[in-house]
Amino acid sequence: MPARTGRARAGVRPSPAGGRRGLIAALSALVALAAACGSSGHGGPPPTNASATAEPLPTVVRAADFAGPVDNPWFPLTPGTTLTYTGTKDGKAARDVFTVTRETENVDGVTCVVVQDRLYLDGILAERTTDWYAQDRNGAVWYFGEATATLAGNGDVTSTDGSWRSGRDGALPGVYMPGRPAVGQIFRQEYYRGHAEDHFQVLSLAAAVRVPAASTTAALRTKEWTPLEADTVDEKYYVQGIGVVKELAVRGGPESLDLESVTRS
Repeated sequence: MPARTGRARAGVRPSPAGGRRGLIAALSALVALAAACGSSGHGGPPPTNASATAEPLPTVVRAADFAGPVDNPWFPLTPGTTLTYTGTKDGKAARDVFTVTRETENVDGVTCVVVQDRLYLDGILAERTTDWYAQDRNGAVWYFGEATATLAGNGDVTSTDGSWRSGRDGALPGVYMPGRPAVGQIFRQEYYRGHAEDHFQVLSLAAAVRVPAASTTAALRTKEWTPLEADTVDEKYYVQGIGVVKELAVRGGPESLDLESVTRS
């Protein structure tokens, strides 16, 4: 369930670097960056140098870098699983249905798991999104893009702003969940210059969270932001074996979603 932050469309095609080494080097460099930046407190502003230091490194994407199912314990994408969230957004009652399909799609040469995400506001479908994820050989989950549409009350599409796909117009995949999360790590979740530039920082691996579908004192808590919306900061809570269980706006809200149910078929 990617953060619903501002995105715009533009881009510059980066220079390619060497295959697997280029991709894994990018991840390693971001891990090193995260350790140097440290963590920040609840609801505080993101590090002032985050967007500059987390710029995507020149790379090419190779299918050989990715293998197997998405089974990262903090963000498992098991086909047939549906996560249903309830809460508020834009002053309306919200329900978000996140479904891991049994489909795969080739995105930028990589076989990705296809996820369908549907957001309902006051009972009416307001946004539909198809997301693409893949896991690398080190266990990190990468976000390869989304096809999103905002809908009017009558079902007509009013905007597809926010859509992007790795390999097109200079867009690159981003790290959605590292293989071994550590407090202080900072990653870029996506990159489509001027349009999709979400970042996140790991704040805690022992956070307390209680929602209808889960309760624990060992949640992973992250902070998310984008330089495209300086006044918006979200936090997410992840539980092993489930994924996201809670999302809330700590700046730019009010907005919150709690995991109501998990169904598996």
